[in-house]
Amino acid sequence: MKGIKKTLTEEYLYLDFSHQTEGCIFPLHTSVALFLLSYCDCKIFKVCLVFTKEDTDHSLLKDALSHDIEMQVISRQELPSIVQSCCLPAVVEQPDNFCRAGLAVVLRHIIQKSYETDPSKKEILELLGFKKTCLKACAEVSQWTRLCELTIPLAIENFLRESSDLPPTIPAEILELEKKLSEPVRVHNDDKLRRQKLKQQKAAGVESPLTEGPAKSEVHAQETSQELDSSLKSLEVDAAFSKLTLQERPAATSREPSHIRRAKASDLPPLEHLFVEGLYFTLADIVLLPCIHHFLVIICRKFSEKLIEFPLLVSWYQRIQIVPRVKTAASKCGIHFLHLPEKLTSSHEQHPNLSEVPAGEDQNDPLFIGGPRPTMTKLMENGIEVTFSPHPCPTWTLDWNDLPAAVSPKEGKMSSDRALRKQQQLNNLVYVVINQAKPGDRIVDFCSGGGHVGIVLAHMLPSCQVTLIENKELSLIRAKKRSDELGLSNIWFIQANMEYFTGMFNIGVALHACGVATDMVIEHCIKTRASFVTCPCCYGFIQNTSKFNFPKSEQFKKTLSYKEHMILCRFADQTAVQLPPQRRLIGKQCMCLVDLDRARAAEEHGYSVQVISMEPESCSPKNNMIVGVPM
Repeated sequence: MKGIKKTLTEEYLYLDFSHQTEGCIFPLHTSVALFLLSYCDCKIFKVCLVFTKEDTDHSLLKDALSHDIEMQVISRQELPSIVQSCCLPAVVEQPDNFCRAGLAVVLRHIIQKSYETDPSKKEILELLGFKKTCLKACAEVSQWTRLCELTIPLAIENFLRESSDLPPTIPAEILELEKKLSEPVRVHNDDKLRRQKLKQQKAAGVESPLTEGPAKSEVHAQETSQELDSSLKSLEVDAAFSKLTLQERPAATSREPSHIRRAKASDLPPLEHLFVEGLYFTLADIVLLPCIHHFLVIICRKFSEKLIEFPLLVSWYQRIQIVPRVKTAASKCGIHFLHLPEKLTSSHEQHPNLSEVPAGEDQNDPLFIGGPRPTMTKLMENGIEVTFSPHPCPTWTLDWNDLPAAVSPKEGKMSSDRALRKQQQLNNLVYVVINQAKPGDRIVDFCSGGGHVGIVLAHMLPSCQVTLIENKELSLIRAKKRSDELGLSNIWFIQANMEYFTGMFNIGVALHACGVATDMVIEHCIKTRASFVTCPCCYGFIQNTSKFNFPKSEQFKKTLSYKEHMILCRFADQTAVQLPPQRRLIGKQCMCLVDLDRARAAEEHGYSVQVISMEPESCSPKNNMIVGVPM
């Protein structure tokens, strides 16, 4: 990691253990973590199994654990305090003030530490995928991360728990994964590989299904794929296994024929999935293997006729077994692969679970008029106007010259002008927090980045405990470096998605939390009845998610459709200084209205909320503060 001096520190890996059934350790997150440790041959962590119940029987536990991994069993009360505030799995560095929590974050860390310990294991690092981004996006915003990290493990746990002798309902998440495997692959060198595949097809005398017409293509697609599996899939297989064995694929000795070079992108054959993310074996395959294996054990034992409903998943399960070291690692963890039929023909049955979720809004709403002005007029007609609460102390500022250098954002990698604006932003947030905080309060800096807010608060409020929560590892490491220089003892660092933080706190803060991250912060604070001070950002990224629907408040829902609310969000991002003044004014008004919706929604949960404009307004184009206090 550039710019960060690495030091060897003792690290503890904490894994949940609730029970064990037929070699399957619950929760499945623990099975996945143990499988990755075995696959990486990683022995650098001190592994602790944390029993969720005091009376848990662990006499048979050894049969399902890798004998290569030394483990100790502890109770939840024995966890370090910082870990007690997080969902497991979690990794903690000594001393206990830096924690990584959540499945994806912990697994990515295991891979990185395995590679750092033995840089010759480059194939381990390849698990992180192209640009090392596999499962890096937060589950709150990435449907794929959410599917792999949360919904599939939970769905299969429920399936295993409820399995009986009656024909089961296949979890919708399994069918969603089957659908994912049927989609064309997208990779960084997509065009090059598809042209090579077209050349192979032409040489084999096969016409691309794309040129046959949709009806004929649909009828023959599966038949063609099966007949030519060994020849036409060889390109995907070559690409995948050259990556696994770290061998360079031989470069083409001659230029592609002109008819291949001139072929339109729409005429090129799609690349087919070998692994769940496409052509290459990644961390996502590691996560899903233990889950899918235990699912298939039940299906094969009781309902083998159901296998026909997910032929692509069965093919993936068989293919993954030939990846180097997978079988060895699996056997050490009590996973003994099933022998499944070589070829399965899909029933083409339409599953209602698999159909697209209908949109909440009619996309062809005849009453919809585009642009922000009609939407703003509609709100005004219903008594909702752009209104800011007065700033409590617009001229207040920290005495930055008297503060230690490491407290100032100037210590970060930013220009002097940007550092000044960051100081002005901090003046606004810090004033509000300082006037709310009491000795002994716990303050959480969500989406903390490099710790600009949290470090100032920890320095200014030594009697309060400050926790920084951030998903980006490098930002959090830099924040810890600044904290160490200051000798702060009242600060914790947690690399995790917000959902994995379960601790109690009194005040939540977020400076420029992007899109729905602001809504997640407010929701987290409401759940714990904590005050919140947030400065939203990236309004254009706001959209309906699995957790939120917009508008949020009853008052706005009665007035605006989702589409109209999205118009406000898109124009709220048009506040950049280089835009014309009138455009910026409309952008500022849209920002206010979006934040008023958030404020009204919090008021419906028993909060007193103000939307305040930061001073000076030039400190940021995104200069709104939403301040909420439980009544």
